[in-house]
Amino acid sequence: MTKQSIFGRISTLVRANINSLLDSAEDPQKMIDQLVRDYTNNIADAESAIAETIGNLRLLERDHEEDVQSANEWGNKALAASRKADELRSGGHTADADKFDSLAKVALQRQISSEREARAAEPQIAAQTEIVEKLKSGLNGMKDKLGELKNKRSELLARAKVAEAQTKVQDAVSSINVLDPTSELGRFEDKIRRQEAIAQGKAEIAASSLDAQFESLEDLGELTEVEARLAELKSGGASRPALESQ
Repeated sequence: MTKQSIFGRISTLVRANINSLLDSAEDPQKMIDQLVRDYTNNIADAESAIAETIGNLRLLERDHEEDVQSANEWGNKALAASRKADELRSGGHTADADKFDSLAKVALQRQISSEREARAAEPQIAAQTEIVEKLKSGLNGMKDKLGELKNKRSELLARAKVAEAQTKVQDAVSSINVLDPTSELGRFEDKIRRQEAIAQGKAEIAASSLDAQFESLEDLGELTEVEARLAELKSGGASRPALESQ
């Protein structure tokens, strides 16, 4: 995996709006589980890529340090050879002095070459250092997002359990709601009320029939008195007045 691709993936994941993703998901819990897996896998890939990038940077830095050190050493050798040449020349040993001047030139060439290599590596080191810092920052952002995802998952599962418990309670309450006319208890109560009404109707009918019987008894009493008076008339007796004067 190249540094550019891992950096791109880190940037995309860090910018991801978790709440927005969850709102658009058909099953938020499955979405979170998938995101947790994606982030975990990408974090592992990122750590591996960053470790490799850091390793390359440290090699560059080590090479640069060696080039700088080499340039300093060749500079010291050039100086020492030049001084030796001056010393020999002042003593009249021109041929030997020329040899040491030649050595000084070789050392200076090596110094220049080492300095050139050191300068060429510096922009590379700076660029690599910047990439490493961005990758580290992105990796930390991914780890923060992963923690946020896990917390969100725990929160979602807790809320789901609460919602499930509330639903069960509501279902239980609804199943025993005696005020519900469509419930079994409501129908049973209605049946009892009809039976009570029928019994009341029968009682009223019975009471009405009893009153009629008493009224027939009173009529029978009047008829009996009439028959008695009629019998008295037939026997020749005078009929007594219904009311005697006081």
